[in-house]
Amino acid sequence: MATDLHGPVTETPGRAETPGRAEAAAVRVSGLTRSFGGRPVIDRLELTLRPGEFTALLGRSGCGKSTLLRVLAGLDREIEGTVLVPKRRAVAFQAPRLMPWKRVWRNVLLGLDGKPQRALAERALKEVGLGHRADAWPKTLSGGEAQRASLARALVREPELLLLDEPFGALDALTRLTAQRLVADVWQRHGCAVLLVTHDVDEALLLADRALVMRDGVIAYETPVALDRPRSVDDPGFAPLRARLLTELGVDRPEAAEPETAAPDAPGPAAPDAPHPDGAGAGAHGDT
Repeated sequence: MATDLHGPVTETPGRAETPGRAEAAAVRVSGLTRSFGGRPVIDRLELTLRPGEFTALLGRSGCGKSTLLRVLAGLDREIEGTVLVPKRRAVAFQAPRLMPWKRVWRNVLLGLDGKPQRALAERALKEVGLGHRADAWPKTLSGGEAQRASLARALVREPELLLLDEPFGALDALTRLTAQRLVADVWQRHGCAVLLVTHDVDEALLLADRALVMRDGVIAYETPVALDRPRSVDDPGFAPLRARLLTELGVDRPEAAEPETAAPDAPGPAAPDAPHPDGAGAGAHGDT
């Protein structure tokens, strides 16, 4: 089947719709297959992301999580199947990916069409608590500040879909907690659909409306996360959800400690710092 990465979009911004179906969705994936060397890493995968929903995607290393995210971002088009996504989207990777020769505010505007004004960058930086560092050089930022600048670069695009590929993985424990809260606050203010790829079960349950487990190239398990916000690991409903996700991830089975046998995800784009034409290549991470 032909692939359409900018497929039909309903009149309501951000809601892609499969032809012949009236149910709105931010993302709709049908029969998606991505192979490397003849071996499918993603194998006829089906997925729907609802508008305004925060979804966490978990899975063991090599299961295809990051490959799926790159497909949704438009960074990998060598696929079979149908993928319908909003045109306005931003993707955030683990590294901030700031251009060292541009001041912070100019980094925020990278990849935007036309001649966007500095005031646009300053508003986004202020939202993530970094307004006072607009004129700084990236090398002078702390790790947390660099992640905030990347998040501002995503937000300035007003995305209908925000894709996060383990954005907190390089942060220390305390900074990670602050980053999680920042992303949760930003999501609630902007109301965009979010897909977070993570290895951290607790992180998924603290942030997401729905948790998915990817295995053998498909979404093998999903569960709603019906916990009151703001969330805490002390919530009585937290432990049962955590235990079930760990079971689905194979953590409680002896073979979970064995080396991965699944095909590794494909390497990232050849020029990771270059913004994607849609703005999808702009990294974004929230943090202190």
